[in-house]
Amino acid sequence: MGRGAKWLPSVFDVPASTRKLLRIAVLADSDTRWKWGALTANRIAPEDSDIRLDGYLLRGRATPTARQLEEVGVRANSLREVTGVEFLRAMGARDSQDSDEEAYDIVVLALVGGGVQAMLHGLRSAWGARTRRPVVVTGYVGVVYEKLADGLLLRHGADLVLANSRQDADRFRDVYEGVGADASSVTEVALPFLGGAPYEKRDPYTVVFAAQPSVPDSRKDRTYLLNRLVQHARLHPEREVLLKLRSKPGEHTTHIEELPYQKLAQRVDLPSNFRLVYGNMGEVLDRTDLLVTVSSTAALESLHRRIPTVVLTDLGVRETLGNHHFVGSGCLASWDQLDAGHEPTPDAAWVTRQGVAAYGSYETAFDAARERIAKLLSAAQLPPLDPYYTPVTAPGYLPGILARHHLGPDGAPLPGAPAADKEPSPVRQIVRRAARGAYRHGVQRVAPVIRRMGEL
Repeated sequence: MGRGAKWLPSVFDVPASTRKLLRIAVLADSDTRWKWGALTANRIAPEDSDIRLDGYLLRGRATPTARQLEEVGVRANSLREVTGVEFLRAMGARDSQDSDEEAYDIVVLALVGGGVQAMLHGLRSAWGARTRRPVVVTGYVGVVYEKLADGLLLRHGADLVLANSRQDADRFRDVYEGVGADASSVTEVALPFLGGAPYEKRDPYTVVFAAQPSVPDSRKDRTYLLNRLVQHARLHPEREVLLKLRSKPGEHTTHIEELPYQKLAQRVDLPSNFRLVYGNMGEVLDRTDLLVTVSSTAALESLHRRIPTVVLTDLGVRETLGNHHFVGSGCLASWDQLDAGHEPTPDAAWVTRQGVAAYGSYETAFDAARERIAKLLSAAQLPPLDPYYTPVTAPGYLPGILARHHLGPDGAPLPGAPAADKEPSPVRQIVRRAARGAYRHGVQRVAPVIRRMGEL
């Protein structure tokens, strides 16, 4: 089993006296990005090192709850909730000569594109002219099927921009080179959470539908998928049929979920062999015989373990659904075909190109990143972070991105930005929780009502 397949670092044939302690900070804005960032930190650390991991959760609509963090199952030496400005001040203070705390060696930005761009400019400002600074790493949680140019250019400026497959690495370089930006940061890796035992048939045969928070997004389509899953359970009473859910009502993950399947299921007479389940995806896959989804990254986890995997075509093969990414995979099928007993055979060449290394190459998937990071860590000095977007190249775009994180055009905190040295008062903490709850209520209750009224 490769490094990081379990959370705790693996033990290598390296004498303890020669191992180095690497201090890594991960800033994440949702449960899925925290999982990606923390596991990535473990995967990319040079193998002659031990890791101290400090987690920072960016305060916002998708800040993970304690239940979500527990379900992710990724642990850190410390974990705290911060604003963007608080994080930047913490990074700047750690790297100052007057600090009693050791500077970080690596900073992983596990954020949406705009957040990455803001932090890159903020870190450049916080670190000033220092020649010794952490290595900055960013990337994507899963399949990149929309906003390719926009998301990539917002991530440009990090020392490493991780691509989860050979196909993504080629596309990333094409975008950067196409706008005249340095593409040397693009580094091919794989999804950090792949792993688990290879598939063996279970009893009872278990079908799992991996739900997604925002795909599809209409009540009609989500009700259709739920009804077809329930119908499959009725047609195959000998099978166990599971609806794997990402979050409970009131929680948010990377994407907003306006119509949780849990609520739709309350209106359906569910058969005895149908269940709603939560939990770590890897543990659910341990008992899966057929994984069904619209376009979830869970499909790649499933293919990695050689579990029969289906990407649904019932709602069409469309860019808005993300299932167009699986064209050529051999996994596209409909519920009618599944009801009739169809099991797909994935295309081996497609699977390999997607970074799904089901036949052993996953062990070396992170070698290039480790080597690059080791080289950067040993360098006498590193140049300042250099994002493609600047007040010169994007004067109508960049200031708004920075302002959303309380940063000025130079990346420095704006006047009135929250202070990092003050713990929020109990009253302010209550107000924050109430505001977040009101937002989630508005997304899941009020917004759908308003939308339906607009369609009358």
